[in-house]
Amino acid sequence: MLQITMGEAVKQALQEEMRRDEQVFVAGEGVGVGIHSNPKFPTFGLLEEFGHRRVKDTPVSEAAIAGLAVGASVMGLRPVVEIMFNPFFTIASDQIVNHAAKLRYLSGGKSQFPLVVRMKSGAGIGAGCQHSHNLEAWLAHCPGLKVVMPGTPADAKGLLKSAIREDNPVIFIEDMVLYFVPGPVPEEEYTIPIGLAEVKKPGRDVTLVTWSKMLGVAFKAAGQLEKEGISVEIVDLRTLVPLDEETILKSVAKTGCLVVLHEATRTGGFGAEIAALVAEKAFMHLKAPVKRIAPPDIPVPYSKPLEQFYIPNENTVVEVIKDMV
Repeated sequence: MLQITMGEAVKQALQEEMRRDEQVFVAGEGVGVGIHSNPKFPTFGLLEEFGHRRVKDTPVSEAAIAGLAVGASVMGLRPVVEIMFNPFFTIASDQIVNHAAKLRYLSGGKSQFPLVVRMKSGAGIGAGCQHSHNLEAWLAHCPGLKVVMPGTPADAKGLLKSAIREDNPVIFIEDMVLYFVPGPVPEEEYTIPIGLAEVKKPGRDVTLVTWSKMLGVAFKAAGQLEKEGISVEIVDLRTLVPLDEETILKSVAKTGCLVVLHEATRTGGFGAEIAALVAEKAFMHLKAPVKRIAPPDIPVPYSKPLEQFYIPNENTVVEVIKDMV
């Protein structure tokens, strides 16, 4: 196993897939030069290896980047484009939601439209509300899009490789803080299927469902609760669409309790979808009401103390689970 950061794992996935398939290319703002000329960013060094034909620096226009991706996909290429921050997707959403997500459906399934849209997300780096808003629930609500949010370097690499090989549009969301967090990654070639959750920690008393950066918060909370005799099972969704219902329901059937943890704001968040799923299909197993842990319905604060207040932490998770069990 290699110990590398998520940023390095994403770069490995891009390199390996670009070497494997000449139809894969990368495009976005500064992916060749500019701010991404920092070695810690995933596209660093790609321009030198693959050249200007396959590493395209674009104008500062998210709508144009999305249009490039859709057009290239229609013509048989496999674009991997970067919309720099999750909230900027709102500018690109016409091409991705109204066109890319619907083209295969409109073709009666006869055509393929492979493209990956990579986006940074998450609070915690003082980037302010215009850069830190988590919009995964918006994306999951758009039929035709697959939505991936890895929480570890190994998952990021394996899922991105699968996303690039996928024949449907995939939204791949990478938390900014996790770019710099190391973890074990296999040295050999591997992929992780899209749509498969993972039980990251077995437990007996409560199921804690989460994804992306909140996976680390879940582990910290589980460690504290273990000392008090409460065993937490952590389910990492990894993929929101398609959703691995079987893994969630199997875990809830075992523990009888469900807590959902995410960093997107509470109202309309994807946690509500998990709660509804369990209420519909596993209600008979529940020993207590389902609980959601999420930030308040406010824009992400720029102030560091307020930003830390906004992000759910392990102490909140511990308090909620202790009250439940």
